[in-house]
Amino acid sequence: MTGMRTAVVSDLHVGGLAGADVARGGRPLDALVEAVAGADRLVLLGDAVELRERPLAEGLEVARPMFEALGSVMRDRRVVIVPGNHDHALAEPWLTRQRLAGKPLPSEAEWPVAPGDGAAGRIASWMPDVEVTLAYPGLELRPDVYATHGHYLDLHLTVPRFESIAAAVMGRITGLGKEPASAADYETILGPMYSFYSGLAQGASASSLATGNSLSRKVWRRANSDGRPSVGRFLLGRVTIPSAVGALNGLGLGPFSPTLTGEELRRSGLLAMARVADTLAPGTEHVIFGHTHRPGPLPSDELAEWTTLSGSRLWNTGSWLHESALIRTDRHSPYWPGTVLTLVDEDPPRIQNVLSG
Repeated sequence: MTGMRTAVVSDLHVGGLAGADVARGGRPLDALVEAVAGADRLVLLGDAVELRERPLAEGLEVARPMFEALGSVMRDRRVVIVPGNHDHALAEPWLTRQRLAGKPLPSEAEWPVAPGDGAAGRIASWMPDVEVTLAYPGLELRPDVYATHGHYLDLHLTVPRFESIAAAVMGRITGLGKEPASAADYETILGPMYSFYSGLAQGASASSLATGNSLSRKVWRRANSDGRPSVGRFLLGRVTIPSAVGALNGLGLGPFSPTLTGEELRRSGLLAMARVADTLAPGTEHVIFGHTHRPGPLPSDELAEWTTLSGSRLWNTGSWLHESALIRTDRHSPYWPGTVLTLVDEDPPRIQNVLSG
């Protein structure tokens, strides 16, 4: 890997109905293209395209300019697409082949994409001079670096987001609970949920999809208002949320916490990802993930929070989504979009926000 430069970007969510996907075009897309132009390999670490809010063909078409722009600067190099929970459909053809062959899901796998190979093939056709591969659920970027989108952490998340609650229910239904021992176990629990969301997007109305996908954001925004007293915030934060969390925990779906803050989401997300990392890549020095939209570790972060019990250092690639539930106009917010993680030679990962200036 000597002389190898890898750029890792996650959570672009291009095609989202709310229009918060900043990399769809304009200056942010230009900044993204410029940031990755010098890379020998580009890794799109999950949720590159939003496939839960539009029919498949429509969602891909909205993202086409972004893929074409990236393809134009990655000629004769490799682009690795790692599906996440919002573009899980990209991995389905390969997962089906694995099931038909009776093969369990490994922790890391990478394979070439042909122009006629389903949705991923459509994307590859827009980057004709690029070596396009898919990897799932993760891949080894170097012997000491493992990367995955991080969506499996929802099973362990103590913040009561809708998807983490649904993951807990699926754990009960499958009988695997919250103690999966392998990537195959995680996929058994969570895969049917991803297929459901993807299938729903093919026939439900745009308004219904927009309402459903914004529900968690509305709850989060009301619980994390600007600090001014309000009856709505008091009722939601002091009564509704604790009562609901108590009910979930009473049903054995927790443990969930009634605290809904960015700090709690970071803390809970890191603890959850540490469990995933120690299952999928035990002993690996660096584990890179996205999904929670909070990059790190940042200079002000406690490094102990970003270290698993087995000693792996966690790195989060942030997002390219203007998450209004967590930020307003503050470019210094840790959730500000525009993060690119870079690996150069054998150096540790480096995180940079290319839109904060």
